[in-house]
Amino acid sequence: MKYLFLICHSEAEDAKMTPDERAALYAAYGAFRQEVQDRGVYVGGNPLHPTTTATTVRVRDGKTLTTDGPFAETKEQMGGYFLLNCANLDEAIELGAKIPSAKTGSIEIRPIMEMGTSAAAQS
Repeated sequence: MKYLFLICHSEAEDAKMTPDERAALYAAYGAFRQEVQDRGVYVGGNPLHPTTTATTVRVRDGKTLTTDGPFAETKEQMGGYFLLNCANLDEAIELGAKIPSAKTGSIEIRPIMEMGTSAAAQS
């Protein structure tokens, strides 16, 4: 089953990182990506630009409304994602714990609902 791993972290804390700390974080992410590629579960993943580049879109009464920034203010922001094809939730949790930002932020793991298949068949 495919799982989406939403990587949430504090942009404010990230901004305080030294160049050496940032390089170590990027190296840890490179090692994680290599591990999931070697295991054959990697489907995709990318970091996101900061929330200052976000635009939120809503349609109300047929009118498109846009707002600069994310929809909600939170202590953690979505910083990127991985899409992995895991055997089960246990494997997803194991891999989610290995994502470097799990040490300072959080990783939300969500199963992908494949369109065209029943929800029962996916569990």
